[in-house]
Amino acid sequence: MQTSVRAIGGKGMQVSIHVNGTLIKDDIQPDMVLLDFLRAHGYFSVKRGCETTNCGLCTVWVDEKPILSCSMLAVRVDGKKVTTLEGLEKEAHEFAQFMAKEGAEQCGYCSPGFIMNVLAMERELKNPTREEINHYLAGNLCRCTGYMGQMRALEKYFARHKEA
Repeated sequence: MQTSVRAIGGKGMQVSIHVNGTLIKDDIQPDMVLLDFLRAHGYFSVKRGCETTNCGLCTVWVDEKPILSCSMLAVRVDGKKVTTLEGLEKEAHEFAQFMAKEGAEQCGYCSPGFIMNVLAMERELKNPTREEINHYLAGNLCRCTGYMGQMRALEKYFARHKEA
């Protein structure tokens, strides 16, 4: 395991957060949100969107559960395990191929948060129904698509388990 030590906030609180297998120790301001902490440490797949927990662009996993990093204070994840899209490259690449085949990739800005939620859903629900998919991904906004290509990609992605 790698360790990174850096002071980005100064005169604040000491945190130790495991991000994608790397322990990051830092001195941060108490009001720093996890989104800003991650981006300050080079995890740029985590996007800033609405900052009101409505778009899903900032989704990461904390201890394997999806959360919106724009609303989580970094000090609240002290000692916990955070996973970003950079930590799930193999799984993300596999799903991205399904998206590309269905023409569901547009500008790509929403993709990291969307993929983080899809991969979390895959771990939680085996062979989800269309209703379950819609419910699980209701908080992910995309301005480029009508979601039909994404839905086709999701259904084919989850169907691969049935075929195996």
